[in-house]
Parts: sequence; structure tokens; C-alpha cells
Amino acid sequence: MIGAIAGDIIGSVYEFDRIKTEDFELFADFHGEKCDFTDDTVMTAAVAAAVMKCDAEKDWEKLGELCSQSMHVLGKQYPDREYGERFGMWLFLDDPVPYNSFGNGAAMRVSPVAYAAKSLDEALFLSDRVTEITHNHPEGLKGAQATAACIYLVRQGVEKDQIRNYVKEHFYDLNFTIKEIRNEYRFNETCQNTVPQAIQAFLEADSYEEAVRKAVSLGGDSDTLACIAGSIAEACWGVPMEIAERAMSYLPPQLALIADTFDKHYVKR
Repeated sequence: MIGAIAGDIIGSVYEFDRIKTEDFELFADFHGEKCDFTDDTVMTAAVAAAVMKCDAEKDWEKLGELCSQSMHVLGKQYPDREYGERFGMWLFLDDPVPYNSFGNGAAMRVSPVAYAAKSLDEALFLSDRVTEITHNHPEGLKGAQATAACIYLVRQGVEKDQIRNYVKEHFYDLNFTIKEIRNEYRFNETCQNTVPQAIQAFLEADSYEEAVRKAVSLGGDSDTLACIAGSIAEACWGVPMEIAERAMSYLPPQLALIADTFDKHYVKR
């Protein structure tokens, strides 16, 4: 979870002022803007809170309902974190219903389920439960599942080549490199044009930091690309202490407590 949060914060300053290089300052001030946590962090924390509650009660059937409630509570407490227009409207509905979204918000918030799951099938099942409450389009569900599956498989020690083959068989054809697509890649908020690129950033990297740098360097939806790539990379290498501590320093106490509690309960350092 810290990997997703750190990626979000690092990439945030480049979301609307994009770069095409891996050579940039982490947690930077860029052209007068300061990095900060965004909706990616808030919603990841919301999912984590719901996951911890369901796991404690040993009742995953409530996960969708509790996740919706958690998203509404935290979303309303942090309303200025760059939510997508339709999701922002969903947050303030009295009777929220899914709206057939295939936006990349499905994948940026899903990482906690991959830490709680006891099997790959359960990771996919839990992914659907936290996704279908908003992003019930097949591409939205697929993007979240692909992310959750990668994290789960990495945590089981599965090699990168096997993960690549699994993603290609079940989700996306990863027939590109980051270098090949960097110049032409543009801002995109869909799962199908964000999740494969974030996965590829992880697959090409040799460290957490390199994965995040590659994701940001695409010059796209930088905070979400780095959030997704960072969530997978954490499962492989962990998050360097200096990066984790810096990221946590940006969080208000409520979000920091959720992240810290989840990390201590699920993440093996």
C-alpha cells in the first residue's frame, strides 16, 4: 500500500505538467507546483480500511458495501483531491450505483486486496468486489484484476517472465517497451491504456524507484501510472525506507494511520 501511495505522490506534480524522462527529482517542486497525495491515495486507503474490517470479521461478502461506505466517508473528508468528474458525482449520491466506468481509478485503488487474499482466485474475486461498485465495465474490472493478480503473483515469488505470460494470456498483450512508446504516449485515464503501461514499467525495472521513474516518464496520467507501477513494485522489492518515510510525511494523521495499520498487518518487510 505504501508503494501505491509513494508512487501517487511522486507522480502528482507531473500529472498536468508532464515529462518524458526518468531523470527527475523525487517528491519535487516542479514549475511552481508541489507534489501531494491525490484521490489515488485516498481511495487506496478507503479500500484498505474496508479490507481490514472484512478480514477481521471473516466476511468477504460485505466487502463491496463496506468499500462503498469507506470511499464515501474518506472522499467527502478529502474532497479536493482531483477526483474524476463522474466519480466525484458518485461520491455525493445518497444511493450510489455503478456507472459502467473503465477509468484507471479501478486499478489505482485495488492493491490492498492482493495482500489480504489467500489465493490468486481470491485476489481476483476481491478485486471485483471493490471495483464493481463503480467501475463495472468489463475493461474496468479487467484493469483492476490485472493489477491485483500481478501483486499477488509477485508476492508468491513468481518470476517476471511467468507474470508477463500470465498477463498476456488473461489480460493484455504487452508487445512494447517503455522506450518504444514514450515519445508517442499521451495522457489517458482508461484502464486499457494505463494498466498495461504501468505493468510494463514494473517488468522492465530492477527496483521500486526505477519502476516509478519509468511510469512517470511516459508523460501520461503520471500519478496513477506511478501508483499502479509502485503497488506492484513494492510487492517485489519493498519501498526504500527514505521514500516510504517521505511519502508518509505528506499524509494527514487519519490516512497515515490506515496505511501504517495495513502495512503492519499484511506487508512482510
